[in-house]
Amino acid sequence: MKEEPDHYGYDRLERDRTTVWAGVKNPLAQKHLRSTRKGDRIFYYHTGKEKAVVAIARATRDAYPDPDDASGRQFVVDLAPERRLPRPVTLAEIKASGAFASCPLVRMSRLSVMPVTDEQWSRIEKMSHS
Repeated sequence: MKEEPDHYGYDRLERDRTTVWAGVKNPLAQKHLRSTRKGDRIFYYHTGKEKAVVAIARATRDAYPDPDDASGRQFVVDLAPERRLPRPVTLAEIKASGAFASCPLVRMSRLSVMPVTDEQWSRIEKMSHS
């Protein structure tokens, strides 16, 4: 999940201890958001100038209809912080690795919610330790 650090950075999530991830309008991003289940780990990505995966959050319940959406089509997810990565993994690093050629972060970089394969997850975690 992607967010501008000046709008709602991971620091704020840590302070708040939980938040409702709302405001996702793109239909494909909404599809991915709706598939979120309680306990899912989520990479927290800072957009804007930073452009890096900075932390891991966790879904505290299954995605559910947005109570503020009269149409009933939009979903939201409750998130809690889990931990910061040892160091941010930048988009440039991810793009430089051929292992991420099929990753939506590389192919559709404007998408705010996207799936990550287990292999991609492991690689990003390893990259954060180097």
